[in-house]
Amino acid sequence: MRALVNVRIYDYQNYIENGFVIFDEKIIEVGEMKNFVNKGYELIDMKGKLLLPGFVCAHAHIYSIFARGLALPFNPHNFQEILDQMWWKLDSKIDNKISYYSGIAAGSEFILNGVTSVIDHHASGTEIVGSLTALKKALVNTVGMRSILCFESSDRFNIDDCIKENASFAKKNHTNFVSGLFGMHAQMSLSDQSLKKISRKLGDTPIHIHVAESDMDVKDCLEKHHTTIIERLDKYGLINPDSLIVHGVYISEKELEIVKDRKAYMVVNTTSNMNNAVGITDIRKFIDMNVPVMIGNDGLSSSMAIEYQNALYLTHLKNESPTALNIGDILKMINTAYDYVGKRLDIKVGKVKKDYVSDFLIVPYTPFTEMNENNAFGHVFYGLYPNFRPEDVYINGKRVVRNGALVSKKLKQELNIAKQYSEELWKRVKE
Repeated sequence: MRALVNVRIYDYQNYIENGFVIFDEKIIEVGEMKNFVNKGYELIDMKGKLLLPGFVCAHAHIYSIFARGLALPFNPHNFQEILDQMWWKLDSKIDNKISYYSGIAAGSEFILNGVTSVIDHHASGTEIVGSLTALKKALVNTVGMRSILCFESSDRFNIDDCIKENASFAKKNHTNFVSGLFGMHAQMSLSDQSLKKISRKLGDTPIHIHVAESDMDVKDCLEKHHTTIIERLDKYGLINPDSLIVHGVYISEKELEIVKDRKAYMVVNTTSNMNNAVGITDIRKFIDMNVPVMIGNDGLSSSMAIEYQNALYLTHLKNESPTALNIGDILKMINTAYDYVGKRLDIKVGKVKKDYVSDFLIVPYTPFTEMNENNAFGHVFYGLYPNFRPEDVYINGKRVVRNGALVSKKLKQELNIAKQYSEELWKRVKE
């Protein structure tokens, strides 16, 4: 067993100024240094550095890592044209090898930024069946991070293969490192016939779906189906407990009541919404209605620190009030994500306590003002997040990042190969 000593500990709830953590795959003991007794542990002296739990990204698109630098004819006038001109061209050309290597690339960036758990929403039109297993192999087996995966079912693809991939993966995968949800792109790309098919195969698996990301999705549903998006999904019995309703920029209070009643979660992605110019999610409304909220990156950034900050600042802008959201609200969203991952993977995660998994990061931090249990998150949010890059990252007690660099030789070798597959994808997209 190992012991981190002389470490400042903050787990988004409790704070220890100078403490120790004894751990292997799980945390065995935590306390103040004055109470530490060395029983032959391997000692790692942190010299006052700060320990935090690893981040959770609650909504990602791993494959989007291969879009960086890709130059395509691009002059969209609305959200649908963004999809048509960029993302749907890209994902339609992805096969299982490309899925795997996108997982290698994105997973590497995630752990370098302290993200130890990811909830991904995958799409790969060239090969659907086996794509989630390819992602699992990359993210879980090679990168070593915890992953909750699903395939983005859509009528753009073979809907039967989409359903088969989601149902099969969710059934076969439930460990402390991986589980499945049932992915759906958005209601606007799914016919009534497809929703019926999904409903018959869904069982009690939670869905993971984009909802009201743009007003076009709302208008499409009203014009074609004469109802709201959430009501349409609910009509087919699709919103199981633990379902992820992503974006919700234009979701109504009536719909939010259904989300809450079905024990589903809202997942906001404010940075992506800003980039796509679709609007700003009213997080304040979600909170006031007691709907649980988590934060994702929508495939745009590997830094959850940026996402947490933008969620706060953009809500202030949306509501034209510097008090519309406070860092305590962000803190609650962070802890909600830990609770969700813990529930889906049957682990205790997100706290530095006995019996919690050893998923944490180490970052140098010297506070210029007093840091204590009452203001620790203020230090983290305003002092660390703007320039956040951890020094060391541990997942399940295994160090995956050391001194800001990847540890695994195999991962580094695979990362070198990943560029070949990004080049192959670009070639296909441009054909």
